Amino acid sequence: MNTLLFSPAAYNLAETTRAIEIAKACRHDFDILFASYGGKFEHLITEAGFPMRHLTPQVTPEKADHLYKVDQGQAIGYFFTKTEVEEQVQNELDLLRDVQPLAVITGFNFSNSISCRVAGVPLIWLTQSTWLFDILYKNGLATYPDMFDVPPLNWLPERWLTWLGVKSMAMTALIFRPFRQVAQAYGINQLKTFTEWLTGDFNLLPEPAEFCGLDLPPSFHYIPPLIGKLDTPIPPEVQNIPHDKPIVYFAMGSSGQPAVIARIIEGFAGKPYRVIAPVRAHLEKVNHVHIPDNVIVTDWLPAHKVNPMADISVIHGGIGTVMTACLAGKPVVGIAMMMEQEANIDCLVRKGFAMRIRKNRFTPDRLCAAIDTLLADESARQKAKAFQAVMEQWDDPDLIRRFFTAQFLHHEPVEVVHY
Repeated sequence: MNTLLFSPAAYNLAETTRAIEIAKACRHDFDILFASYGGKFEHLITEAGFPMRHLTPQVTPEKADHLYKVDQGQAIGYFFTKTEVEEQVQNELDLLRDVQPLAVITGFNFSNSISCRVAGVPLIWLTQSTWLFDILYKNGLATYPDMFDVPPLNWLPERWLTWLGVKSMAMTALIFRPFRQVAQAYGINQLKTFTEWLTGDFNLLPEPAEFCGLDLPPSFHYIPPLIGKLDTPIPPEVQNIPHDKPIVYFAMGSSGQPAVIARIIEGFAGKPYRVIAPVRAHLEKVNHVHIPDNVIVTDWLPAHKVNPMADISVIHGGIGTVMTACLAGKPVVGIAMMMEQEANIDCLVRKGFAMRIRKNRFTPDRLCAAIDTLLADESARQKAKAFQAVMEQWDDPDLIRRFFTAQFLHHEPVEVVHY
C-alpha cells in the first residue's frame, strides 16, 4: 500500500489545516489516512473527504485547554501522564502494523516520535524554523520570552533576560518526562531536548526559505506555506463592510488566550478603524465582553479571502496566521501568546513591515499607536508587498507533491528548494 498516515493534533486549527493541505496535494499519488485523538477541528478532515481512525485516549475540550496552558507557560505540568502516553504509543503501534504506511506526518503528537521509531516507519514533522530555539539564539535571532517580561525579572538587563531564555529551553525538556519514560521502556534513549522531540527523519517547514533565513540541517526541507483555506461563507456584514475607515483584520487562531483577546476587542472602542474579528470561539469563554460598534465578531472565516480585504493585520503570530497575513501583503501588528509566535513576529519585524507588542505591555493606546504608525508608513507597505511576491513564488502545492513522490515513490534524494 502507498499510504501516507497523517496524525495532526486536531484540537489546533493551524495544524489540522496544514495536514489537510498536504493531503490534498498528495491525494492523487498516495492513499491518505488520518488518525486523530480528537479535537474540535476533526470535522475539517472528514469534510475534505479523507478517512479517519479515532485513537484513544481522546483529547477532551478540557484536556485541550490544559495542553494549551502548558504549552504557553500558563500552567506547570506535563502534556500527558505516563499512562496516557503508554496507551497512545500502544494504539499507534497497532495502527502502524495494520496500515503499514510509507510515512507518518505529524505536527504536535510527540507519541509519534516513539511509535515510529519502534515500528521503523519514517516520521515527518511539520515544523517551522522558529521552533529551533537553540539555532535561533545561536544566531542572535531570538529575544527573551514574554514570560520573563514581569516584575522583578523585567528590571534585569536585556542580555541577562536573553541568557535566561536560552536556559529556559533546557527546562522545557522537563515537560517531556512521561514521554521519555515510555521511550526508554522501548529502548529509545536519544530523545532528550525539545528540538530532538520535534525532529523526525524528514522535517518540513511550510514557510519560504526567506522567512527566517536560517542555515538548516539537511533533513529540513522548505515547502509552500500551508494556508488554511476554510470552505465557509463570508458573512454579509463582512462582505459589505464600508471602506470609509482603515480596516483591521484581527485574528488569534485557535491558540489565542480569551482574556487577552477580550481586552483587545474592547480596546477598539471609539478608534478610527473598522475591525473584522473571527474570534467568537474565544470570546464565548469570557463573561461580559463589550463588543464595540466598529468591530464585527464572527466565527472562523476563510482567512485567505478576508485577510486581503484589510489594510493591516493584528495577529498572535501562529505560523499559519503569519503566512496568511504575509500572503495578503499588508503590515502586521503582533501580540504573541507563546515563544514561537514571538519569534515568528520578530521575523516580520526584521523585514520592516511589522511591530510586536509584548503581551504584558498591551494597552489599547499602545496597540492603536502601532496600527497608526504602520498605516502611515509607506516603506512598511512596500516591504509587505515585496514579501508578498516572495510568498506567491512559494505558493505552489505541486512542490509538496514533488517532495513526497520523489522521496517515497521514486526514492530520489530531495534537496532544499531555494528561489
